[in-house]
Amino acid sequence: MGVKSTSSHPANTKKADGHLLEYYRNTFGTGGGAPTGAPVTVDFLIIGGGGGGGAGEAVAARRVGGGGGAGGYRVSYSSETPGGPSTSNESAMTMLTGTTYTITVGAGGAGGTGNDGSLSNRQGIRGGVSSVSGPDIATVTSVGGGGGGAGSTSSTNSLGTPGGCGGGGGSHSGSGNAGGGHPSRDASDNPVPTQGYGGGFGQDSSTNNSGGGGGAGAAGLDGDGASPPSGNGGDGKASSITGSSVTRGGGGAGAISSAGRSGGSGGGGDSGGSPGNDGVSGTENTGGGGGTGGYASSSPYGDAGAGGSGVVILRSSTRAQTHPGGSETTTGGDYVYTYNSSGDITF
Repeated sequence: MGVKSTSSHPANTKKADGHLLEYYRNTFGTGGGAPTGAPVTVDFLIIGGGGGGGAGEAVAARRVGGGGGAGGYRVSYSSETPGGPSTSNESAMTMLTGTTYTITVGAGGAGGTGNDGSLSNRQGIRGGVSSVSGPDIATVTSVGGGGGGAGSTSSTNSLGTPGGCGGGGGSHSGSGNAGGGHPSRDASDNPVPTQGYGGGFGQDSSTNNSGGGGGAGAAGLDGDGASPPSGNGGDGKASSITGSSVTRGGGGAGAISSAGRSGGSGGGGDSGGSPGNDGVSGTENTGGGGGTGGYASSSPYGDAGAGGSGVVILRSSTRAQTHPGGSETTTGGDYVYTYNSSGDITF
């Protein structure tokens, strides 16, 4: 079954379809008299889990990791646009009554462990995938945010990792900049459309700065100066799919030497700052990236914050028969189903 834009349905037709299905259910019940296989237009907001922040080690030039990238951000509601620079809104899904669709909400990625002797343990972990899938629709997937790069010995080892929004690059004792992760650039799961922005770059021993994680609405800021906003996480995007405007998908903060920075609006975690404070985790169910931990010359050393879990929100003029795992609200004559954890839905 294909997808269909809500903009092609006049509002009165969409409402009439929903009211007709409600009439059948109220008159005949859902067990035998309700029509099955009828098309239902469903708008969505799907955000992947945020990436964990990277962590540094107790060596001056390697002191801070990069901020975690926000989870990929996809939306079809109204004229809202997905994460990243795209100006084209996505089409709504067309589901069928009587068919069950699976809702997956991605977990946030773990943050790196401060001053750990293993490079991989200092690296932030990518967030989990959020999606809506079913037997008669193309799966709509938002990938997890990229992990923040570790504070390390070289620019190569301190790179932020790709994701829905890219992780920020960590500081390092080599030469040149440690690039931030690109948004959605893994060849194995390169999603269309782009779902967010890239992370900022980290710098070498000349500054000891790291980059912020990318957000749904803006790139993470490079660690290229001693003053804010250098190293801040990228801002998220606002959606009114629930009836109220809420900003989600903020990138996690990098750091400027020993000073903390701010996560992006929409759930991005702040960095810890000195002496050795832990980074702040991304806000749950926003897909926000985790902030890096703070520098200390010895233990205790700041650990990086984890990414925030993702979310799936569906909106339709037709009321669902069942929606385990999701809460139901109403707004503007529509039904809104919010999934803070995985579940399913049947219209």
